[in-house]
Amino acid sequence: MNSFATVMNLLRERQQFLEDIRLGVKLKPKLVNLFISSSVFFGIYGLIIGSSSSFLQAVFSGIKLPALYLLTLIICFPTLYFFNVMFGSKQSFEQYLTLLLAAMAEISVLLLGFAPVTFFFMLSTQDYQFFKILNVGIFALTGFLGVKFFYDGMQFMCEKDEEGQKLRLSILRFWLILYAFVGSQLGWTLRPFFGAPGEPFQLFREQDSNFYLNVIESLNQLFQ
Repeated sequence: MNSFATVMNLLRERQQFLEDIRLGVKLKPKLVNLFISSSVFFGIYGLIIGSSSSFLQAVFSGIKLPALYLLTLIICFPTLYFFNVMFGSKQSFEQYLTLLLAAMAEISVLLLGFAPVTFFFMLSTQDYQFFKILNVGIFALTGFLGVKFFYDGMQFMCEKDEEGQKLRLSILRFWLILYAFVGSQLGWTLRPFFGAPGEPFQLFREQDSNFYLNVIESLNQLFQ
């Protein structure tokens, strides 16, 4: 319950939550609680999209979706932290990590909010391409809002840390693009999350094509 209370505090008292991060108030409990709650929410959404195919796909999608966001964070976080420290940031490792996990938690909550919509379309349509594009749109929207929260939070934390501030914000914009590319390509690597109709369960698929070409192909098939 403490984990979910931390998320609710983030949603209701966002400014105070960011101020606590900037001041380094109780960061370790926040880290643990944000990680637990976001993993649960991602897992629930993964179960829903995987259940469009089979029980086994639902179980593994419920595991792989939290892993996708966590691995993206692990891959990209060192670049963000060390470049910011190099150019004058005084924020600690825990402060950066807490803010990034807060952004992840926000994405997970938004996905949980979309879960009933996704479940409805899963039950009411058998169009695989539509269901896939619908979820690509949901992931894109929730990811954008989470990234915006992180960017606003970084600006807030840098207000009193003026050394190299403009350069660090420029680096941050580049890093956010990198984060999006890594996340989308890692999602392609960990696929399937839905499971294609008529095909047996696969834990992973062969690495052919790429995420962006596949989305274009799905759009072409959907509107033919």
